[in-house]
Amino acid sequence: MANYVVSCCSTADLSAEHFASRDIKVAFFHFNVDGKDYPDDLGVSYPFKKFYEDMEKGSMTKTSQLSVGEYLDYFTPILQEGKDILHVTLSSGLSGTINSANTAVSILKDKFPERKIYIVDSLGASSGYGLLMDKLADLRDEGMDLDELRTWAEEHKLEVHHWFFSTDLKYYVRGGRISKTSGFLGNLLHICPLLNMDELGHLVPREKIRTVKKVEKALVEKMVEYCNDGLQYADKVYISESNCMDFVNPVVEMINEKFPNKKGSVVVNSIGTTIGSHTGPGTVALFFWGKKRSN
Repeated sequence: MANYVVSCCSTADLSAEHFASRDIKVAFFHFNVDGKDYPDDLGVSYPFKKFYEDMEKGSMTKTSQLSVGEYLDYFTPILQEGKDILHVTLSSGLSGTINSANTAVSILKDKFPERKIYIVDSLGASSGYGLLMDKLADLRDEGMDLDELRTWAEEHKLEVHHWFFSTDLKYYVRGGRISKTSGFLGNLLHICPLLNMDELGHLVPREKIRTVKKVEKALVEKMVEYCNDGLQYADKVYISESNCMDFVNPVVEMINEKFPNKKGSVVVNSIGTTIGSHTGPGTVALFFWGKKRSN
C-alpha cells in the first residue's frame, strides 16, 4: 500500500462509488441554490436530477471554492496519519482554488516538516479531470512513488482532451460568458456551441453547430481527430452529462462503433453541481487521452 494519498476536488465529477473504489480522497466545493448553501458532495445532499430540474424551473445557483481554512482541515488529518499527499485541483483557468490549496500547504509545512504535500493544477475539469485522477490511481497501485507520480501528472495532464456541447445558452449568458443577444439568437437558431479546454485550462468556443444531431456527430469526430492511435484507440473514454441522457446515448453508440478497442465501456457520469451551475442542463462532455493540447 502506498504511503501517500491521492486526492482531488469534487469537481472531478466521478461518482462517490468510483472515488471510493479507487481510493481517491475528495475535497468538496460548495454551491448555493436560491440562497441556501450545500456541499458539492457528489449528489448526496442535493441529487443531480433535482438540481437540474430546479435550474430549468428558474432556480438561481452560485458556487464557491474551498477556503484556506477548509483545506487546512482537510489536509491535517491525513498528515497526522503519517501520510504524504498528492492533491490535484480543478483547472486554474476556471477557479482560484489552487491558490487556497497552496496557501494551506505553506502553513502546514511548518507544522509537518517531515511530510510531503504536492499540489498539481489539473488544467482540466469535470470527468476529464476525473480521467486524470483515475490514471494516477492506476499508477499508484502499480507501485509508482509520490515524486514520480507528481512528475508524471505534470508531464501528461495536457494529454486529457475535453470536448463538449451545450444545448441551452441562457446559463452562459447568466455567467457572463456570452452576451444576451448572442444567447438569444443562438437558442432561436438551435445553435449548440462546441467547446474544448485549451492548454491553459480555459474553456474555448470552437464551432457553432446547428442542431443536436450534428453536434453529437461533431463531438465524436473530434475524438477521431485528436485521440491516441486514431480508430485504434485503446484507452478509457469518459462522458459527463447534465440531465440529458437522450443526447448521450447516440454519442456512446458512435464511440462504440468507431473505437472497438477502447478500454472497457464508456463511463457516463453526471456533471456535478459546481460545474453544472455554469453549464446548466443539456450539456454533454467527452473526455479521452490524446495528443498534448497546444492551443
